[in-house]
Amino acid sequence: MSKSFLVISGTNRSNSNTIRVANLYHKLLSEKGVGTSLYSLEGWNWWEKNPAFEKIQKDVFIPATHLIFVAPEYNGSFPGVLKTMIDISDHRTVWQGKKALLVGVSTGRAGNLRGMEHLTGILHYLKMDVHFNKLPISSVDKLRNEAGDIDDPVTLKVINNQIEEFIQY
Repeated sequence: MSKSFLVISGTNRSNSNTIRVANLYHKLLSEKGVGTSLYSLEGWNWWEKNPAFEKIQKDVFIPATHLIFVAPEYNGSFPGVLKTMIDISDHRTVWQGKKALLVGVSTGRAGNLRGMEHLTGILHYLKMDVHFNKLPISSVDKLRNEAGDIDDPVTLKVINNQIEEFIQY
């Protein structure tokens, strides 16, 4: 079975740090020649399954074998919109048996460690295999250059290491 990677930007907020980090992961995977797509919850406001979501589920989520969740810290956890997206999906075809990588994003000092643990518990319940190297990206607002891109060499190195591990996973 061939690998297909999907990066999920886990917030519905516009112009977030989360989408910037998700775009970085997508770009780095693409540069490594890995087949990848990006799905952003930006502007997402569905609260129940509908035909449009079922199409996204069929075309975007189900084909993916490796999912990278970029989850910002919201109130000591991760956004409810990400949980809702998981809840309304068909867990057997979308999540079960797939591999997951978690990236926490926050402007605070913990990089959403607690939220990644909450998300890990949910993904394990859904029978996903969660990679051990969960990367907390702390103080993300201080790692960006004037264009808004992460250019901190240490952060870029650990992100690349995490991606390399996940490609081999």
